[in-house]
Amino acid sequence: MNTPVFRFAPSPNGELHLGHAYSALLNARMVETSGGRFLLRIEDIDVTRCTPEFEAGIFRDLAWLGIEWEQPVRRQSDHFEAYESLLQRLIREELVYPAFMSRGEIRAAIAESEQQGGVWPRDPDGVPLYPAADKRLPHAERQRRIAAGEPFAWRLDTEAALSRLPAPLSWTELDDESLTTSHEVEACPQQWGDVVIARKDIPTSYHLSVVADDALQDISHVVRGRDLYQATAIQCLLQRLLGLPAPAYFHHRLILDPDGRKLSKSERDTGLATLRENGRTAVEIRRMVGL
Repeated sequence: MNTPVFRFAPSPNGELHLGHAYSALLNARMVETSGGRFLLRIEDIDVTRCTPEFEAGIFRDLAWLGIEWEQPVRRQSDHFEAYESLLQRLIREELVYPAFMSRGEIRAAIAESEQQGGVWPRDPDGVPLYPAADKRLPHAERQRRIAAGEPFAWRLDTEAALSRLPAPLSWTELDDESLTTSHEVEACPQQWGDVVIARKDIPTSYHLSVVADDALQDISHVVRGRDLYQATAIQCLLQRLLGLPAPAYFHHRLILDPDGRKLSKSERDTGLATLRENGRTAVEIRRMVGL
């Protein structure tokens, strides 16, 4: 039996909070009970919001919690070329298209449809789906607009992608942290419409880089928050299209604020650095998150 490989993959665009602590500690506990490996990955493709200071804070907070990880740490910003090679493959296979509509144009198209009595579809997060009018643009027109320097994003043609698959999509969801039982979940990427796969200036996106890294690092178990449960469908689709191995998933409960809302990096009172400065100990943090 292969050694289980887990990963904790935060973005250094703010301070870690109690929700991150729970996820990291749960990963570490599952590593310990399974005899697995713990990898830390820095997901910093958003080079405008991610900073070295926040990255240093991640290392400091995890060490304070008593978590150990293997070296070297993978930083996604060091590997744009690898992601771009996957993007070029999707372009060659005509599974993505350049999307030129601005946010204002998207809002206008949706408003026009709704004024005519239509109900615009929304993704599982409640965000309106992209109108996808760009899919009808002739190839020459696409190339002309790109050459003219118009801003655009590469979007996955989800309908075309699903038509290439011989069998329904699903992922393996673990029933609990014991890793002993699981069930298959039907993946419905069409719920998300044509998601962004890369941007003009950044040749990747969260979905593309995460499936690439999970495969490259031989991740066998992805343990993360329930808020990413539905997004797994898009990652399953990309894994199948690109011939990448699929890990098993365990989407754990979320740590919520007193009003029942998901914690945010902007709420500093739940930030690990703030809690540490206020005299909280790592033992107390474990107790606060139910571990």
